Amino acid sequence: MRVLITAGPTREYLDEVRYLSNASSGRMGYAVAAAAVASGHEVVLVTGPVALSPPAGCTVVPVETTEQMGRACREAFENCDGVVAAAAVCDYKPLHRHEGKMSKTGDVVSIEMIETDDVLAMLGAVKARRFVVGFALEASNPRERALQKLRAKNCDVIVLNGPEAIGAAENSVELIDPSGAVVATWKGLKEELATRLVEWIDRQWAAD
Repeated sequence: MRVLITAGPTREYLDEVRYLSNASSGRMGYAVAAAAVASGHEVVLVTGPVALSPPAGCTVVPVETTEQMGRACREAFENCDGVVAAAAVCDYKPLHRHEGKMSKTGDVVSIEMIETDDVLAMLGAVKARRFVVGFALEASNPRERALQKLRAKNCDVIVLNGPEAIGAAENSVELIDPSGAVVATWKGLKEELATRLVEWIDRQWAAD
């Protein structure tokens, strides 16, 4: 199969030097990419800025903003059999980007924010026969929120984890299907979880 994988954070700029982002290391997405290559798949890795070397054997598309990630994913998804969306995409961006560098004035600064494009929902809306695996990082009512995200974004399954996963070497995840059932539970190094996830994907869709 040819699989699209997203990884890492995105950045939304306040001015020419400051940006909003998150602490995603990209390690989970990169681990999934490596596991998919090891399983014999063609991989397109659309990645935000991370301090990682991409796995050998995959096509790497570096991006920075959410808009860039969405554009790269739309283009790549046309020729893929499915997507594993592990990226931690910024949900908001400043309504206006300041030209140059904002200077200190001593006054309170207010920044009006708007939602960014929803990359996962966009892919889910056009998936047709392709599979869509999403990720949900939730702190409160995690299963309920993850299920809501799965259904809203038209995912086939969603990988639920918590805030402790950010930047960590290990993780604990649940794989949830559209009925709300937990179809798998895995704990360990992210590389081990990635291998299990790819094995699960192979059992579901590789023979299609």
